[in-house]
Amino acid sequence: MYRYASFVLFLAFGIAVQRSNGTEVTVKDDNDNICLYAKLMVNFTVSYEVAGNTSATGMFELPVDVSTNGSTCKNTSSTLKLNFGPGHSWSVNFTANGKMYHADTITLSYNLSDATIFPNSASNDTKVVTAETQITNVGIDTCYSCRSVDTIAGKSVNQTLWNVLIQAFVSNNSTSENITSCAADVPVTTVAPTTRPTTAAPVTNSSTTAPTPTTTPTPTLPTPATGRYDVKPDQNSTACLIAEFGLRIGVKNVEMNFEPNGTTSSGSCGVDSSQLVLVSNAVTITLTFLNDTKKFHLHALNVTGKTSSGVAFSEANTNLSLWEAAVGSSYMCNKEQNYTITGLLTLYTFDLRVQPFGVNKGVFSTAEECFLDSDLSFLVPIAVGVALSFLIILVLISYLIGRRKSRTGYQSV
Repeated sequence: MYRYASFVLFLAFGIAVQRSNGTEVTVKDDNDNICLYAKLMVNFTVSYEVAGNTSATGMFELPVDVSTNGSTCKNTSSTLKLNFGPGHSWSVNFTANGKMYHADTITLSYNLSDATIFPNSASNDTKVVTAETQITNVGIDTCYSCRSVDTIAGKSVNQTLWNVLIQAFVSNNSTSENITSCAADVPVTTVAPTTRPTTAAPVTNSSTTAPTPTTTPTPTLPTPATGRYDVKPDQNSTACLIAEFGLRIGVKNVEMNFEPNGTTSSGSCGVDSSQLVLVSNAVTITLTFLNDTKKFHLHALNVTGKTSSGVAFSEANTNLSLWEAAVGSSYMCNKEQNYTITGLLTLYTFDLRVQPFGVNKGVFSTAEECFLDSDLSFLVPIAVGVALSFLIILVLISYLIGRRKSRTGYQSV
C-alpha cells in the first residue's frame, strides 16, 4: 500500500526542493523569468495486465524527485511536463487566445517495467494515455484554481486532481493574485423564476362541462440494488478497502439509481487517505476517506456524469465529515439516509457498510452502527412526547397560578 503524503515541490530549471502540501512548480525561461506556475495534487490508478491474462492495479502519485525537461513557454502556447521515476511523465498543454487561455490535453506516460508500481506486469512497454480537461476560459492574467476533487476517468487509467492552482502564462516575472475558479468551487445560486400575470378565460354559457384535468404522478424509483466494491493493492492481494451499499443520486432535481452491474471499482489504500473510484456507464463517483489515527470519515465526494435526459453534471464537496467510525472497525447504516452534498447534489444510501482502513483478510470488521440502526433510536419519539407533556403541564400550572392571582386582586378592591 502507498501512503498518500502531502508535499510541496519547488522546481526551477529542473532543481527540486521539498516543502509541504502539494506539488508546486515554477518554470523559468532563458532570461531567468518565471513563465509558468503550477501547484496541484495528482493521484493515479492504472489497470494493467499480469500473467494469466488477469489484471492488477497500480497506484502512485507525483513524487518529489521530478524534472521539468520538455516544459516550454511561448507567447500563445505552453507545456508543463513533469518527469519522474524510470520513464514516467505527466504533462498538460495550454493554448492562449487573446485575453483567455485553456488546457488542451493531459498526457500520462507510464513505464510498465517499473516493478515498484507495476509488479508482475506482463509487458515492459511504455504506455501513453491522453485525456481532455475542464480547464477553460481562464483569464490570461489570472491563476486557475480548483480545490474540489476532479477525477478524470479513462478505460485503464483514472487521474484524480485536487488543490489545483495554475497560471500557464506568467507575465512580469510574477504570478497573479487574481483567481479564476472552477465550476465545482463556485457556490450555486438559485434565482426564483418570475411569473407573469394570468388573464382569466372568458365565461361562456355552454352547457357542456369541461373535464377536470388530471395529473400524472411522478413514478417512484425502486430501492437501488446493493453493490459490493473492493480495492486491492494488486491482483494477488486481499482487499484493503471494502464497501457495500445501494445508491441513489439526486442531481438538478432528477433522481437516478446507481447500477452495480457493469460498474468497475478501483482506487487506492494509504495510511492517512484511501480512495474508492466507481465508474459506470453513466456516472463516475470518487469517494475519499481520511484517517486521523483514531477515527475515519468520508472527507470528499465527487460525482460526474449525465442524467437520463443527457444533461452533463459535475458536483463535488471536499469538506465532508460523514460515515465516521473507529479505525479498525467498519461503518454500517442499513436504514435509508440522505445527504445534501452540494446545492444541486443529494446522495441517498441503502444498506450501507464501508471500511476504508484496517481491513483484515478482505472481510468487514465489527461495525459501528449509525444512530438510525441503534437500539436507542426508538427512544427519540418517547423523549419528544415526554418533553411535550412536561411543557403542557408547565403551561397549565402557570395558567392556574395566574388565574388565582387575578381573582385575589379583584377581591381586595
